[in-house]
Amino acid sequence: MEKLLIKTNRLQIRNLSPTDLDDFYAYRSDPEVIKYQSFDTMTVAQSRHFIQGQKNKLFGQPGEWIQLGIEEISLQKLIGDCALKIDLYDSRMAEIGITISQLHQRQGYAKETISGILNFIFGTKKMHRVTATVDAENTASINLMNSIGFRREAHYVENIYFNGKWGSEVLFAMLHREWKNIY
Repeated sequence: MEKLLIKTNRLQIRNLSPTDLDDFYAYRSDPEVIKYQSFDTMTVAQSRHFIQGQKNKLFGQPGEWIQLGIEEISLQKLIGDCALKIDLYDSRMAEIGITISQLHQRQGYAKETISGILNFIFGTKKMHRVTATVDAENTASINLMNSIGFRREAHYVENIYFNGKWGSEVLFAMLHREWKNIY
């Protein structure tokens, strides 16, 4: 298992830190940011507790999510976070997720983050397959997955209950060989 630091042109993807609290809370308490997520808005105390539980987490434990901060290097500011999980039963497969502050959406940060994670997962770790699950109503994220080169594999109808209603999700996937053809 290892502590991660993934760098892209504008970003560093790293463990969350207590100094991230204000930025983390600002977007994790925003109903617009979380409306397509499977979690609810967070209080300051919940945000602090979450960061505390993630700050020293190592990548590589099968079945366990690790939440990493997305820092905009020039601003030295947390603009979002992303999640990585190695499959519990097959360590050659992983799942990813991402949350970006509303103030930093539509600026290419999500695409840059996911591309950096894919380069790590496929280029460094030589994994076989990566999946991402997106709310079926989140057209921006669906368009993002398509633009990166993910393949749409499934549409689950009313398979998750959150925010007081049943939601549907779309499963996207990419194989190592598909990534090699794109990147």
